[in-house]
Amino acid sequence: EHAMAKPESRPDTTLRLERTIAAPREKVFAAWTQAEALIRWFAPTEAYTCTVHALDARPGGTYRIEMLHSGGNRHFVSGTYLDVEPPSRLRFTWAWEKNPERGESVVSVELHDEITRTRLVLTHDLFPSAEVRDGHEQGWTGGLDHLDDLGGGRYGGGVVGIHVDEDHQFVHASDHVV
Repeated sequence: EHAMAKPESRPDTTLRLERTIAAPREKVFAAWTQAEALIRWFAPTEAYTCTVHALDARPGGTYRIEMLHSGGNRHFVSGTYLDVEPPSRLRFTWAWEKNPERGESVVSVELHDEITRTRLVLTHDLFPSAEVRDGHEQGWTGGLDHLDDLGGGRYGGGVVGIHVDEDHQFVHASDHVV
């Protein structure tokens, strides 16, 4: 019986995406770490509804997110937060419950302050294959398009404001920016 080899970081199994979001990084960080905000953008297409079953954004905390497709398919992803540095950095493990053979990968999100905008750098590493990486590229691109919507970006219709309190905790979302 052989132990499974631990995947290593390689260009063909690493995904890196950059996006500039039209919102301050405190608001973008809240969109990643507060369930009420996450459900508004964390899905690959409009055909999905997102439900957050757990989200404890602190080192060692866990998350579990369900994505329900309008056709009825349910997808659950879960993991553990490795690093949480508000409002600039998150790193967490990522595993699909229906595909345990894919193992666990690692997502890093870096948020760089650009005055009223935020440059987001997402790195998703340790995929078992380039094919799995490419599938996630489509999913993350769709999700980041929705996140860009929340910042009032170039996609979709109305502008949505994400409002946070002085401790950068999500308060509410609305259809206008205050």
